[in-house]
Amino acid sequence: MEYLHIDSTAVIAHQHSAGAKQSGPKLESNNIGCSVGGNSTKIHALVDALGNPVKFMLTEGNRHDGPVALELLKTIQLTGVNVVADKAYGGKAIREFITSQGGKYTIPPKENNREPWSVDWWIYKERHSIECFFNRLKHVRRVATCYDKTSYVFRTFVYAASIVLMTR
Repeated sequence: MEYLHIDSTAVIAHQHSAGAKQSGPKLESNNIGCSVGGNSTKIHALVDALGNPVKFMLTEGNRHDGPVALELLKTIQLTGVNVVADKAYGGKAIREFITSQGGKYTIPPKENNREPWSVDWWIYKERHSIECFFNRLKHVRRVATCYDKTSYVFRTFVYAASIVLMTR
């Protein structure tokens, strides 16, 4: 892999997806967070340069992208890989982790950053592949609106929709 794109998208959780019955110990969170727009779930994804998914993670909709990015990036070998992301992933911890693993990053600095770095905007323009991936993924109705009460069922449908998209 030469380029790896990382981003997230919010998925509205339908009102019937909340309130899963807890029988026994809680093994996994339902990943439904309450925000201003209502209940939502976030799909965090790593996508290669061709728009094929590499890794997924579900979180609550009101969770920040930075800490989740570190969790996702720790599962991938980054030697010789250029990680392309938007400004939400420009934190010092993420940038230092990528360089410590032998990778590069193409992440624009925020406007108020005291120590801005240079960005290759020609490489950054290729980030549209992850946006296109999320666009195609949200064409699947079951993924666009989360109706499932448990996160492992919803994650299964995200995987199934990704497989269908990869075969097209």
